[in-house]
Amino acid sequence: MVSGIFTVVLLVTFLGIVAWAFSRKRRQSFDEAAQLPLENDEPLPPKNDDNERRDGDGDEGGRS
Repeated sequence: MVSGIFTVVLLVTFLGIVAWAFSRKRRQSFDEAAQLPLENDEPLPPKNDDNERRDGDGDEGGRS
């Protein structure tokens, strides 16, 4: 009996989430959120040349 009630509660919760996700009111905000990964507001930082670090010009190597 308890497992049947629990199953019905989960089914109603699932259907509520599906109805919320596909509601017309939420469509615009979901469309905007879907475009976020495609937007490029900030320029990329300049690319550092890693070869300079490998040449031993820095203090990190310990060799003199």
